[in-house]
Amino acid sequence: MIDCQNLCKQYGRLQAVDDLTFQVQPGEVLGFLGPNGAGKTTTMRIVAGFLPATSGRALVCGFDIETQATEAKRRIGYLPEGAPSYPEMTPMSFLDFVADVRGMPDAKRRKRLDEVIGLLHLEKVLDQSIDTLSKGYRRRVGLAQAILHDPEVLILDEPTDGLDPNQKHEVRQLISGMASNKIIVISTHLLEEVDAVCNRAIIIAAGRILADDTPQGLETRSRFHNAVSLKLADPARLAAARSAIESLAEVKSVELDDQSGRLTAFPVTGQFPLTQINELADSSDWDLAELHLESGRLDEVFRSITGGASA
Repeated sequence: MIDCQNLCKQYGRLQAVDDLTFQVQPGEVLGFLGPNGAGKTTTMRIVAGFLPATSGRALVCGFDIETQATEAKRRIGYLPEGAPSYPEMTPMSFLDFVADVRGMPDAKRRKRLDEVIGLLHLEKVLDQSIDTLSKGYRRRVGLAQAILHDPEVLILDEPTDGLDPNQKHEVRQLISGMASNKIIVISTHLLEEVDAVCNRAIIIAAGRILADDTPQGLETRSRFHNAVSLKLADPARLAAARSAIESLAEVKSVELDDQSGRLTAFPVTGQFPLTQINELADSSDWDLAELHLESGRLDEVFRSITGGASA
């Protein structure tokens, strides 16, 4: 596993990472969330062995990343922010070079190169120089080098940055497919990415952990958890519908989004008003354009935990 104990990183008077302690087990996909400057990238660089901690220690598969760096790094695949590479190389020559650096034997190399190139759909650009590739293709080349040696641990800093929606979907599927037998840590500012691929999330700000839970557990902290949202086909009936819903014993309050015309009914603690609202809609003959139960909103929880900062 990854085992971080009391990690600190200081730059002069700036405390970038402040006493972080956490563990990540095989099978976990940990989403590392926080506003800009929270310490996400610094922490990942420390765990990957690219940056020494000021104090504390990080173990990767039982090896100390500072004192047993070679053994630890053999087990890590790292995609840094920006995915730096050698721009004059082609993806093929770059991946071949990475295979050399990793000491991959020839028998395994060709098979693994073919697998990774296929997984990330790099066939069309293998012979172009990397500096001529789009940002999306450069990101995929960066991810290819991270997974080439089939590491036990993947540390991915913004893995879908620069990818179009289809490419993001493919990369998320790839991450999900690898998750069962690896330790994966993802830094991202995309909350939908946490929902899509992570089974655990840590939120940090000012270098400290503020929350550590499953995405579903974080959603239960949202004021929208178990709220009911609905839209009427006839907006002229909104005022009457709002008044009727507010009168239900299970409903604490109702809000109207003027822009979308959506009503949201917030439950009394411990109540689940979906059934009562649905029955009220039937008896009042409302023509519903939309009716659904809210699981909670990660963006609202994130802002609440971090004091309103942006991801």
